[in-house]
Amino acid sequence: MLRDPFKEHRFRREVILLAVRWYCRFLLSDQDVADLLAERGSMVDRATVFR
Repeated sequence: MLRDPFKEHRFRREVILLAVRWYCRFLLSDQDVADLLAERGSMVDRATVFR
């Protein structure tokens, strides 16, 4: 049985994948990703994006 890597995270799977995609694809800073997520209604702290 496969383990769900998103099981015990605070944010939905889609939000996490979107943040990782932006961070890696566009070489954005942690603050840039947090700002983009905030514009879309997900209040995420910069430290959370860093982790």
